[in-house]
Amino acid sequence: MKNKPNEMEKLLLLGDEAIAQGAIDGGLSGIYAYPGTPSTEIMEYVQGSKMAAERNIHRQWSANEKTAMEAAIGMSYAGKRAMVCFKHVGLNVAADAFINSAITGVNGGLVVVSADDPSMHSSQNEQDSRFYGKFAMIPILEPSNQQEAYDMAYQSFELSERLNVPVLFRITTRMAHSRADISRHEVKDQNKLRMPLDPRQYVLLPAIARKNYKKLLSTQPAIELEAEQSKFNAFIPGENHDMGIVATGIAYNYLVENYPNHQCPFPVVRIGHYPIPRKKITELYESCKSLLVIEEGYPMVEEMLRGFFNVGKPIHGRLDGTLPRDGELNPNIVAKALGFPAAGEEPLAEVVKNRPPSLCMGCGHRDVYTDLNEAIKDYSAGRVFSDIGCYTLGALPPFNAINSCVDMGASITMAKGAADAGLVPAVAVIGDSTFTHSGMTGLLDAVNENSPITIIISDNSTAGMTGGQDSSATGKIVDICRGMGVDPSHIRVVVPLKKNHEENVKIIREELAYNGVSVIIPQRECIQTFARRKKTEKKESND
Repeated sequence: MKNKPNEMEKLLLLGDEAIAQGAIDGGLSGIYAYPGTPSTEIMEYVQGSKMAAERNIHRQWSANEKTAMEAAIGMSYAGKRAMVCFKHVGLNVAADAFINSAITGVNGGLVVVSADDPSMHSSQNEQDSRFYGKFAMIPILEPSNQQEAYDMAYQSFELSERLNVPVLFRITTRMAHSRADISRHEVKDQNKLRMPLDPRQYVLLPAIARKNYKKLLSTQPAIELEAEQSKFNAFIPGENHDMGIVATGIAYNYLVENYPNHQCPFPVVRIGHYPIPRKKITELYESCKSLLVIEEGYPMVEEMLRGFFNVGKPIHGRLDGTLPRDGELNPNIVAKALGFPAAGEEPLAEVVKNRPPSLCMGCGHRDVYTDLNEAIKDYSAGRVFSDIGCYTLGALPPFNAINSCVDMGASITMAKGAADAGLVPAVAVIGDSTFTHSGMTGLLDAVNENSPITIIISDNSTAGMTGGQDSSATGKIVDICRGMGVDPSHIRVVVPLKKNHEENVKIIREELAYNGVSVIIPQRECIQTFARRKKTEKKESND
C-alpha cells in the first residue's frame, strides 16, 4: 500500500541524503555501493533509515564498485528497483558492467549515482561522469538543488522503466554535501518480483548484443523527447538578448546568486536532464548575440554546442578561458564571466597556518611507516608503492615513506612491474578494504610469477578514509593470501605498536631479503572506530 506523508512535512537534508530519501520513497528495493567521498552518505542514510529497515531494503556495502553495479543489475533483472552509488573514479571500476547495462536494458528501474569531485578535494582527478552517460547513450539527471535531487531520485526509476535503460544520476561535491529543506512525495510500493519478458535480454552473445544495440539506438528519439519535455529543463526568458546563458546542474545556482531575487536579465536554458534539449538551446541561440555555457566539470555541453551550430556567434565557457578550465565553480567565478567586478576573497590571517592532512594520533599506520622506514633505509630510495586510503598520507612529512598513489589496487601491480624491471626488492603498501576491493588479482599475478615483492596489507579493520565503514576484508586476509598461493611461511602477522618496533623491523627486513612474494599484515583497529565502539559499548552497558 502506498503511504502519503504529511504534505507539510519537510526534511533538512544533504544532497546525498535527499537522493537516498527520494529513492526510498520512489520504491527502492536495494542499494549497492562502495564508500567514496562525496557519495558515501547516500548509503549511510539508507542504512540508518528506520523506513528502509521496515521495507527490508537491501543496504550493505559491496566489495567494490564493479560488484555493486553487477548486483544492482541483478536486482533489476528480478524486476525490483535498484540504485548503485559511488564517486566518479568508482564509475571507472564499474564501467564494463555500466556500459553493458545500457545494451541489456532493464527490467526493474536501475539508477546509477556518480558523485564527481571538481577541484579534487579528495580524489585523483576531476573527471566528468556525464561523458559516461553520453557514451552509454542513456538519460543523465543532474540536480541544481536538494529538492531536485529528491525529486529526480523519486522519479528516476519510472524513467528507467519507461525507456528500458539505466539512468545516470550525476552530482558534484557541493551538491552532495550542502543542506536544504526538501518536501516529500507519496511513498510508492516496491515492485513485485518479476522475470524479464525477453528471456535472452541479458545474454550478450554477439548476435543478441547486436539486436539489443539496435534497440538502444531506436530508443534515442524517445530518450531525447523525454529530455525536451522534462520539468528539469527550462527556457527562462530574459530582456537582454546580448547574451544567452546555458547553465547546468548546480552551476545554475552560481548564476542566479549574482542577481537580486535570482532574476537573471539574460535568457537562460537551465539543464538538469540530458540529452540536452535541442529545441530550447536552438531557440536561445537564435535569439541571442552570443552564448555563455556555465557547467560544473568538463566543457561537455560547450563542446556539443560548438558542434551543433558550427558557426558564427561566439560561444563562451571553459574552452575559451571565460571560465577556468579546471576546478569547481562558485558565484564569484561566474560573476567575473558575467562582467561583474570580481568580489575579493578575504585572505587568511597570518596567524592561521596551512594544515595539511595527517594520520590520526594513535593510528596504526604511523607505526607501520616508522617500522618500514627503519627496515628499508639500507636500500636505495623510491621502492615503496602505495594505494588509496588513509595510509596514502604516508607520502607527507614526517614519514615521506611512499612513492606512488595512482588508483585502487595499483600498489601491488606497480610493485610487481617495478620488480619485473629489476627494482628488487619492491614494496607495496595497501589497506585491508582496498586489498579486497582490487588488490587480490594483483597478488595472484605476483604469486603466479613468484615476483620478488613485499606486500604490506595494513589492516585496521575498516574503510577508514571514508569514515569507518565495514571492510569486506575483516578477518579474512590471511586465508585469502593462503588461498591465492602465498607461501604460509611468508605470511607474517604483526601488531604495529611502538613496543613491537624492533621485532617488526626485523620481520620486514627478513621479507625484503626473500626472493619471492611475501605478505606482512600489520593488524590494529582504526583508532576512530575503536573510540566509537568503546563509546557504544559503554552506553549499552549503562542502559
